[in-house]
Amino acid sequence: MSLSNRPERAPDSLWREKPLYSASNRPLAKYVARPLREFLRVEAAGSLLLLAAAIAALLWVNLPFDGWAEAYDDLWHTPLSIDLGAFHIEEDLHHWVNDGLMAIFFFVVGLEIKYELVHGDLRDPKTAALPIVAAIGGMAAPALIYVAIAGGGETGSGWGIPMATDIAFAVGVLGVLGRRIPSSARLFLLTLAIVDDIGAIIVIAVFYTSDLSLTWLAIAIALLAVMAALRAVRVWSGVVHGVLAVVIWYAMLESGVHATLAGVAVGLLTPAVALLEPRVAKDYAVNALRDHDLDAEEVHRLRFLLEESVPVAERLQSRLHPISSYLVLPIFALANAGVVLTGGVFGDAVTSTVALAIGAGLVIGKPLGIALACLFAVKVGLGRLPTNTTWPQVLGLGSVAGIGFTVSLFIAELSFPGSEALTDDAKVGILLASVISAIIGVLVLLAVGRGRPGADADADADADADSADAGERSAEQQG
Repeated sequence: MSLSNRPERAPDSLWREKPLYSASNRPLAKYVARPLREFLRVEAAGSLLLLAAAIAALLWVNLPFDGWAEAYDDLWHTPLSIDLGAFHIEEDLHHWVNDGLMAIFFFVVGLEIKYELVHGDLRDPKTAALPIVAAIGGMAAPALIYVAIAGGGETGSGWGIPMATDIAFAVGVLGVLGRRIPSSARLFLLTLAIVDDIGAIIVIAVFYTSDLSLTWLAIAIALLAVMAALRAVRVWSGVVHGVLAVVIWYAMLESGVHATLAGVAVGLLTPAVALLEPRVAKDYAVNALRDHDLDAEEVHRLRFLLEESVPVAERLQSRLHPISSYLVLPIFALANAGVVLTGGVFGDAVTSTVALAIGAGLVIGKPLGIALACLFAVKVGLGRLPTNTTWPQVLGLGSVAGIGFTVSLFIAELSFPGSEALTDDAKVGILLASVISAIIGVLVLLAVGRGRPGADADADADADADSADAGERSAEQQG
């Protein structure tokens, strides 16, 4: 908004225009349609970069050029250290990506979970019941199938790998399908994937933690308590909380609990309710805009009030979500998807117990577990199917949930610390199972989709979002 080039008209009329003000504040548009559409847009575009990075990694190590595979391995094993006085930390580049850069991804996951708990489907127990039960079934069945095939011992430690659903790729598939499935089904899958993330985080924290240091863990918990106390007294300084977040990450790293969980914890502590009521900012803006001679201090104050009327979690998510989807995850894929498939390695990996167990867990266990859990929840009255969604569509959504790329690769790196061969077998299983699950999911949803199921509901939600966005554009043009 340009304050110096406003038209000569009563500024408060901007706030009185009912279509603009009411549209941009309708709950359906504000808390569902617009955030969902923006989330889908970023994730769908990010899934393409994620796929491109994974393909690039595979080509890098498998093309018949001398030294390429060795160069890939040398790059990610390059040591990188930080020395600040007595503070010293040294890891290779691969660990910096998995332990450090991925903390941003898990921080965004924490923000998404927090938003869902405060404003989204997880806020309403009735609405959240079905995807929560479905997510539990979709995690339990793959793990059980994996254990049944892989057994115990060293191979059995990978049971957590097929439990995960990759939100980015799942959303990418939804983007391909477009309006062929109802918006309620898309919300169901997104909520399920978020609950799945919560489950994966718990699994990583409880079962994939080694050499636990209670002292460092206590320090991390104490600092999280300090952060919670600062939030309670409504102190949210980006610098203060940023420094605390870095120290918490380091304490988690030293504790033996995976350092990326610090990102989740900090994300969950981020306020998801505006520190300042929007009405206060609006009233100040109306009064300020009546005065055509605003000085720099008043402009700064107006900007501050408008910013504080948006929840911190929402502001951070809007800024970091693109970074996570467009930068962090592609780099992670590039660093972890480079598996040698030549010289008979692919055939050996595909037929390995680990790859077969992961494939069966993702391709069969995910849709089966989700469908059976939904059937149970509906039968006992815990929930009902999303509007205009059929049981075949639930199976199709379950197959899409079998795309376990990012978090599955992440858990694979933790599952077999003493065996690079088993880790590579797991990665091959993840890649193949994710591709097969995506193909099956798309084919099933295309086959059962008739016209545009739920078109009316979709149209209403999109109309609210479009009306809100049009109102905001109108405000900018008029202002």
